[in-house]
Amino acid sequence: MKRARILYAMVRADFLERVRRYSFLLTLGFAVYLGYAVYSGQVTLRLADYRGVNNSAWIGSVVGLVATVWLSLVGFYVVKNAIQRDRETRVGQILATTPMSKGFYTLAKAISNFAVLAVMVLILAVAAVVIQLTQGGALDLFALMGPILIFGLTALAVTAAIAVLFESLPVLRGGVGNIAYFFLWIFLLVMSANKLDHGPFREPAAGAMPNLTDLTGIGTVMGQMQAQVRLLDPVYQGGSSFGLGNITPTTKFFVWRGLEWTAGILLGRIFWLGVAVGIALLASLFFDRFDPASGFWLKAKKSGAEAAEDRGNAGSDPVEAQGSAVQLTPLVRRAWQSRFAALVMAEFRLMARGQAWWWYLVAAGLVIASLASPLAAARSGVIAAAWIWPTLIWSQMGTREAQFSTRSLIFSAPKIFPRQLLAVWSAGVLVAVTIGSGLGLHLLIAGDWQGLGAWLAGAMFIPALAMALGVLTESRKPFEAIYTIWWYVGPLHHLRGMDFMGTTAESSTAMGYLVAGLALVAVASLWRKVRLAAA
Repeated sequence: MKRARILYAMVRADFLERVRRYSFLLTLGFAVYLGYAVYSGQVTLRLADYRGVNNSAWIGSVVGLVATVWLSLVGFYVVKNAIQRDRETRVGQILATTPMSKGFYTLAKAISNFAVLAVMVLILAVAAVVIQLTQGGALDLFALMGPILIFGLTALAVTAAIAVLFESLPVLRGGVGNIAYFFLWIFLLVMSANKLDHGPFREPAAGAMPNLTDLTGIGTVMGQMQAQVRLLDPVYQGGSSFGLGNITPTTKFFVWRGLEWTAGILLGRIFWLGVAVGIALLASLFFDRFDPASGFWLKAKKSGAEAAEDRGNAGSDPVEAQGSAVQLTPLVRRAWQSRFAALVMAEFRLMARGQAWWWYLVAAGLVIASLASPLAAARSGVIAAAWIWPTLIWSQMGTREAQFSTRSLIFSAPKIFPRQLLAVWSAGVLVAVTIGSGLGLHLLIAGDWQGLGAWLAGAMFIPALAMALGVLTESRKPFEAIYTIWWYVGPLHHLRGMDFMGTTAESSTAMGYLVAGLALVAVASLWRKVRLAAA
């Protein structure tokens, strides 16, 4: 009983601390937007030419899938900061002195994450009621709320636990984990939908195992919908889609009766709740209890500041050890040197330094592949791989001053604004041009000026997006999440309007992204100026 009270107190304190942040208001705003997207028809669920009429069962199923699919993606990035926040505020060091076990701590953090995500689900549930009342018709609360609460809450419990696991693993607690989770999310979606369109839905036989691969509920909900449409229209051969955006309107409607809640479905939800608890406890095996030296499988590298502190604690003095005083080399500026060019190169070196040798080897391989591949393949495929590779380099743009607390040092220099931001952006463009140089040379040799313009617009837009998000949020995570998702939806699928890399002539909108890039640079500069004036 005492442990339960302690667990409740930890979860409650962590939850209240989060809901008092401005970022939580943005989270709630996103949930409200998803509800509006369902109401306005921007979220579409269809089975070939069919869609359901707007009764409680249909609205509840659509909103439930919105909760499991989209909130499981966005929610991860919202809550993946629980352990890191305890590190930054030094609360973790206090907790480490208590007899609290690592498993107890990680489980408490997973429950706290779940509480935050559950608020988003409840907002969607309220939105579903509003949608039903505005659409008219009888209100069936169980048919409306069942898919939202049962599927949504169980799926987000797993998301909350995965966020704790990623924060506990040194390799995944940073930008690598932010990118890796997106591909894990894709895998979980595919796993959930892998049984669709393979014959009519059948009730599981007595004693049969439930579908344990359907985390999001897509296979269950849309599988039963397909079975009902087949009964109405024997010509229907399957096919279904669920996503955001306006698509060709459906021409046929059917009355969706709602889910048939079987024992197998409910056992599957209980199974995933158990998985969430298991993941949270698994995280405790890798959790370092706020002592990097205690990790049993990987020891974190010490930063320069930590290494200097260790040397100081050991009583060693680097200056005295050398036996001579430190002498500063006088700075001599030659007439032909440009201060701005030197600033750009300094920012470029800061971005490129610290990578492992194999990182540069892969980057060189991507440049060679862009040159060696046929032009169409290099433009439509290789460049997408080349420009996802330096994501973690771009994500530091605009955030280093906050991360390393160097604002007062950097911004005390004369005439630093806006030169410093322009230098950061120019260095980011230089990174894009360097890693994408294979395609640039290929397009130049082929005389493909349209493709070259699209390549240049992409090289300018990506760093502008990174810098603007970094300056506005002072965090690397927004760019890492938004850019990875955008890269997958736009360039990788050659979607016109979203393809900022111009991977095909048909999907390229080079001028729009060139203007957007310059606008983002202006926004970042204006915001930085406002912040400096208010400081």
